[in-house]
Amino acid sequence: MQVFALGLNHHTAPLAVRERVAFDLARLPQALHDLLRAKPVQEAAILSTCNRTEVYCATEDPVAAAAWLAEYHQLSPQQVSPYLYTHPQRDAVRHLFRVASGLDSMVLGEPQILGQMKQAARTAEEAGTLGTLLNKLFQRTFAVAKEVRSTTAIGANIVSMAAAAVHLSGRIFESLSAQRVLFIGAGEMVELCAAHFAAEKPRRLTVANRTLDRAGVLAQRFGGDALRLDELGERLADYDVVVSCTASPLPIVGLGMVERALKARRHRPMVMVDLALPRDIEAEVGKLDDVFLYTLDDLAQIVELGLESRQAAVIEAEAIIDGQVTSFLDWVDAREVVPVIRALRDAAERARRHEMEHALKLLARGDDPLRVIEALSRGLTNKLIHAPTQALNEGGEEREQVARLISRIYRLHQHN
Repeated sequence: MQVFALGLNHHTAPLAVRERVAFDLARLPQALHDLLRAKPVQEAAILSTCNRTEVYCATEDPVAAAAWLAEYHQLSPQQVSPYLYTHPQRDAVRHLFRVASGLDSMVLGEPQILGQMKQAARTAEEAGTLGTLLNKLFQRTFAVAKEVRSTTAIGANIVSMAAAAVHLSGRIFESLSAQRVLFIGAGEMVELCAAHFAAEKPRRLTVANRTLDRAGVLAQRFGGDALRLDELGERLADYDVVVSCTASPLPIVGLGMVERALKARRHRPMVMVDLALPRDIEAEVGKLDDVFLYTLDDLAQIVELGLESRQAAVIEAEAIIDGQVTSFLDWVDAREVVPVIRALRDAAERARRHEMEHALKLLARGDDPLRVIEALSRGLTNKLIHAPTQALNEGGEEREQVARLISRIYRLHQHN
């Protein structure tokens, strides 16, 4: 039985596919029970976020676990397999360590994934599907992530447009938790920005898009609401932060629209972030006194400053992970000899009890105690060296190898 990690993420699958294999968190315990009941899997945990769905399991048959993932979501294996990865034990351990440390995230070093992974472990533990192997792996994973984050600068610098947008908004407003945030568009960049802003727990989060259904799906993921794009003019004044990224060839937010919104807001400041090319927000908007307009170029400057520092941290983090992977696999290997150790101790204990009982009988009938102790020690010694002596005498072609092994085990120094 080995640990395997299998699933798909933002590197391997588009959003449309990720949505189809995502798990309802409320039904996750039942899904875990279903996996263990339906397939030859001894332990399991499932991590399901907007960027990844991964199954961590202890099994001898990862193919069966992958088949279950498709079956559970009523998909054929052919619909899932092009996007699916399966990591065997060493790679699986490394993968978990990298995911928890933020090295495999859409935003390098982001901290939210660690909390999501801890929740996945708690859910599996409460469902009773987390055994000794996975429990130890998760505990080690969290320790590795803590070490990476505390000893490297992996999360210290801004390396994405989305993080930069949050950073610039935070310069204007003391707390983003009191602000209302509007996203215009429903593509991957808006999705990423929404994830960053949602982490700040804003007062309100809204997605506006030409297709209301698509806006609704994205908004629901982050606990927000949806807005039709043709409502933008009359609702713009409701929002303190506006982030826009669409494929429109012409500006969506014009100078007149923003001027009317500012008047309705009584000139309370607005942060506007335009991530589109060509621009979604007319350049003249940036000249208004109460608007802080940031473009792709503004955000790119912040990102560039953080990239070099964080890449150096990645090298340090990977070195930490390499050492911890080896350490964990050493622990796994050691577990395999536990039954042998237990059997050896049991055999020694039986020999001890047998000789002790014999000695007590001799003492009870009045034999000389010194002779009894001598017989006890000799009998115990003979029993303990009987098996290795017999192995040497019956070694045949392997006698030399057996002799070397016994010499190493007992730390023997031979004299000619």
